Parts: sequence; C-alpha cells; structure tokens
Amino acid sequence: MLFSHYMHEWLYGTDGYYSHYKPIGKGGDFYTAVSTSRFFGASIANFIYQQIQEGKIDKNSYLIEIGAHQGYLICDMIQWLYSCDASLVESMKFAIVERMPHLQKIQQEYIYSRFGDDVKVEFFDDISEVRVDSAVVVANEIFDAFACELLKDKKIAKVYDHKIELEDASSDILEFASKYHLRQGEIAVGYEKFAKDMAEGIKRCDFISFDYGEKYVRNDFSIRLYHQHQTFPLFDKEVVLKESFKRDDITYDVNFAHVIDAFEDSGFKLEKYETQARALIRFGIIEILEMFMKQTTPAKYAKEADKIKTLIAPTMMGDKFKMVHFKN
Repeated sequence: MLFSHYMHEWLYGTDGYYSHYKPIGKGGDFYTAVSTSRFFGASIANFIYQQIQEGKIDKNSYLIEIGAHQGYLICDMIQWLYSCDASLVESMKFAIVERMPHLQKIQQEYIYSRFGDDVKVEFFDDISEVRVDSAVVVANEIFDAFACELLKDKKIAKVYDHKIELEDASSDILEFASKYHLRQGEIAVGYEKFAKDMAEGIKRCDFISFDYGEKYVRNDFSIRLYHQHQTFPLFDKEVVLKESFKRDDITYDVNFAHVIDAFEDSGFKLEKYETQARALIRFGIIEILEMFMKQTTPAKYAKEADKIKTLIAPTMMGDKFKMVHFKN
C-alpha cells in the first residue's frame, strides 16, 4: 500500500495509536504546549477576547477545538474567557471535533469535572459536519498527524509487509514536488479537503493553529517515531516497523507553505504566520503571567514562569513551533 495509507492505519485504524487514550506529558510519549502550561490556552483566549472587543469576532460565535485529546485546551480557553467577561460563556457556543468516540467520552468527563453543568460542549466527528455562521477554530499539532507520502528522487514509498520500498511516483506527486522544490521528504495528504470543508461549513471563520515546521522544505526526511519521550527517525536502523506499528506515535515536520496554499485556495486569507513565541507574546502571555504573580506565592509563580519559558524560549518550543491564523 502507499505509505499514506499505512500511516493512516497506524494512527487511526483498528487498534491504531490514537484508538486508545494515551496521556500527554511525563507519562506519555511526548509533551505539547497544552500539557506544558494552562496559560497557553489562556493566551489564545485572551487574543480571541481582544478580537471580540475590537469587533473582529462576533461574541455569539462558536469556539471549536479540533483534536482536543483530554479537553485541557478548550477548558483553559473557556476559563479565561469567563475571567475576561463572564457573559461570553453565555453568548458563545463551544464544540470539539473529535473522530474517536472513546476520546469524546474522556473529554466530556473532563469538561464536566471543570465546569459541571455550567458549560455545554457539542461534539462533531469531523470538520465536514460543522455548519455554523461564525466560529473561531483552534488546533494544536494536528497538521503533523495527517498521513503523508514519502518522496525520494522521484520515487514514492510503498509498504509491503512492514517494509518500505520505493517505486516511481505519479505525475501528480511529481507536479507537487516541483511546485515546492521537493526532492526528498514528506507530502501531507488531506490539507486541501480539510480547508475546503472548513470554508464550506463556516461562513465567517477564524482558524488559529500551532504546529512544528517551517515555511520551506528541508529536502530531507523529518518523519520520526516517539516512544516514551525518545525520538527515532523512521529510517533509523534500530526501528523495526512491525514492532513500532500502532504502538508508537509517528509524525513529521509540517510544510507551512503547503498549509497556506491549501487554505488560500479554499478562500481563506492568511492573517498571520509567525513563531509560537511571537504569537503567544502578542496574545498576552507575559501580561497573564504578571497577573498571576500578583495572586500567588513566589514559589508557584517561579514554577509557572519556568513553564512559560518552555513555551517561548527560542531553543525550546518558541521558534520551533509556528502559529498560523486564517480568516475567511
């Protein structure tokens, strides 16, 4: 099969990596910005609140998270919106797009543990099901979870009994590779449909997403596996695909030029592309931390400040992760 089909089965198939709940953070295979600090979500919500104040986002909009894992991010955003203006929790509607039924159940339980019956969150199985007038859609690390093809010297990867072989690529693949000056690396599959579904289902949409990648191709394979906080390049001699299949997380660096083209071709306008550090600082994360300092002990402040450093330090998450904001 094509590598993209193999990767999709790896992540989303029967007994796939995402078919069972796995913790993110110390007890899992990797960390994310969401698991690092609740102020990540607060910063995004702070930016949304500013946009509402400026009349750029309707106060009656949906706030939708895609791929919410346990539900931390949407809860952190709702909590901060309530802190800014409690009426927004009444006027706005909240939803999660989650394809895995067992994760929906976990998210429902966590949301109830945070807010009881005071906050209602709707669930959609896919972005194509969303049909609303106005929404802010937020995601963290979803583009690197789309299946991808692997290209090398005009040949494409196929998998036979958990072994990768290279065969001649189709003209469509070669045309894509030529457009992005790609000789070797990953080609994500599904960005175009994802953007089109969002554009067709949401009349007025702000889409804010964070992911690991660049606006240019490296011409090298970035695809890698995560297992208990260890990273293994897919083509490392120590990797045995049959053993890692469905057990370990598999991901790659996002080609943001491809993401931007997919959304612009669907009628979105690129509002901003910048590093995570610049985005979070612009969203107000430093000011939020300063507010926290006035309400807590020096020890708790120092602990939270250290987490914020992880989010914005150039050598940590700050420059390696990018934020992209689209509007239609």
